[in-house]
Amino acid sequence: MNSSELRQKYLDFFKSKGHKIIPSASLIPENDPTVLFTTAGMHPLVPYLLGEKHPGGTRLTNSQKCIRTGDIDDVGDDTHLTFFEMLGNWSLGDYWKDEAIQMSWEFLTSKEWLGIDKNRLAVSVFEGDGNAPFDQEAFDIWKGLGIPEKRIAKLGKEDNWWGPAGETGPCGPDTEMFYWKLNTSDVPEVFDPKNKNWVEIWNDVFMQYVKDENGNYNPAKQKNVDTGMGLERTLAVINGAENLYHTDVFEQAHKKLHELLRKENPVSERIILDHLRATTFLLAERLEPSNLERGYVLRRLIRRAVRHGKQIGIEGQFCSKISKAVIETLGDIYPEIKENEKFIFEQLDNEEEKFEKTLENGLREFEKLENVSGKDAFNLYQTYGFPIEVTEELAKEKGIKVDIDEFKKELEKHQELSRTASAGMFKGGLADASLETTKLHTVAHLMLAGLRKVLGTEVHQKGSNITAERLRFDFSHKEKITPEQIKQVEDFVNEVIKEDLPVVCEEMSLEKAKKLNAMGVFESKYGEKVKVYTIEKNGKIISREICGGPHMERTGILGHFKITKEESSSSGVRRIKAILE
Repeated sequence: MNSSELRQKYLDFFKSKGHKIIPSASLIPENDPTVLFTTAGMHPLVPYLLGEKHPGGTRLTNSQKCIRTGDIDDVGDDTHLTFFEMLGNWSLGDYWKDEAIQMSWEFLTSKEWLGIDKNRLAVSVFEGDGNAPFDQEAFDIWKGLGIPEKRIAKLGKEDNWWGPAGETGPCGPDTEMFYWKLNTSDVPEVFDPKNKNWVEIWNDVFMQYVKDENGNYNPAKQKNVDTGMGLERTLAVINGAENLYHTDVFEQAHKKLHELLRKENPVSERIILDHLRATTFLLAERLEPSNLERGYVLRRLIRRAVRHGKQIGIEGQFCSKISKAVIETLGDIYPEIKENEKFIFEQLDNEEEKFEKTLENGLREFEKLENVSGKDAFNLYQTYGFPIEVTEELAKEKGIKVDIDEFKKELEKHQELSRTASAGMFKGGLADASLETTKLHTVAHLMLAGLRKVLGTEVHQKGSNITAERLRFDFSHKEKITPEQIKQVEDFVNEVIKEDLPVVCEEMSLEKAKKLNAMGVFESKYGEKVKVYTIEKNGKIISREICGGPHMERTGILGHFKITKEESSSSGVRRIKAILE
């Protein structure tokens, strides 16, 4: 079965079950500002999952373009992709678990549709916890369909729970379907989800709860079903393909790549194929490479592909040639890539030309290094246009490490100088010293104090980013913060705000500030004299930090503090997003 047949079969099946086929939404989300790209079919449907009426009705299906960059360093193996297609179907307060699971089973096993051997399938269901019970209903439905009890795994929230997308909202248990990718005769009697020969191919999410601000899981007024089946992964396993790249979606691009390369390297080839397919679709959205957010991701994908192209001996510019093969393969399904072909090729050629000019010199410079200091990494970034991730990748190949902390310090110093020059005056590292950002800058100090009080004094700030709308704050902590802990931090901050305490600023030597146990992030950016901001109550220090400012003079005018999101930033570092209402 090829990709067109699988995609069409899926849509035809759900159309026959009363679902309206809707077009794929943009890769740039309209309804979810918390993510850079559309990572799942449900993102564009958030308003309808929350109760708005969809013009297509209560039963919907589509094939959604998705971009996920969280696993970008794993691209090159058998299973990871940056761009992929997600086949999905939704019930907006219509059918529930019984019908959803029955339809999944019919599509997978019926000879009219995929015709998968039932003996090669296993499932998992939610085992239950303190917030929500074991999903007995899903378990019984699968048993009733003939799945042996030994093939139904009961797993926790980490594996069999979805949502909410933010701190509050719709969420619920899910049930996942797995396919045994080896020979039928080897299928084990008992399903072990840790066995990598069981490949997850489909996920049915049952949004039956709404999580509130207090961390309670309340029954949802509108119960929704949200399902997702990865087209490339399913295609690979049902065809017995060695990996995702041995499917027809990559066939033409792979053929073109082999015409251009001088030496084979499967990892480099896969990175090029994945990244340039993703790039083609992002450029079709009229996104341009830049050093900011989405544009930076796009630039990183192109430059990484170019570097791997050089590793396998490709001469001259090649990105638009691979992109052309992608458009030939998928242009009829997604006409926007065909319609924007000229723009896509122009952008790829321009970016490749820019990077090629500096790549050779940068690589020459890199080869001279025995170790990569933060200053070396910053020089490669500033002078040769090397994204820090490329430098890290090169260093890993050479068996050496990059001093990332020092690189961040150098970057911070550079950004501060740039902001000072552009603003024509010093505003303590804040390009936008508006009332809103000043308030958020002050509340960041209170939040750090709250985090240290709730989580422990091992918590230290690792970086922050403040706009007029929100505060983003990174800090050292290994575990996910519980809803109870988040509420404790919020309560601590709001109590200090309510007290309307003065924010006292003193200038002193860095040495004296350290003696006073003032906290600071990047010591190298401080001069001999520093500003120390202190908030205290009845002689007890609540917060004392070295900071360039600006700050509010009292806590009482900050407003109401709310944490909107908590997530992992990197290994051992968590990230919080917060607002003042």
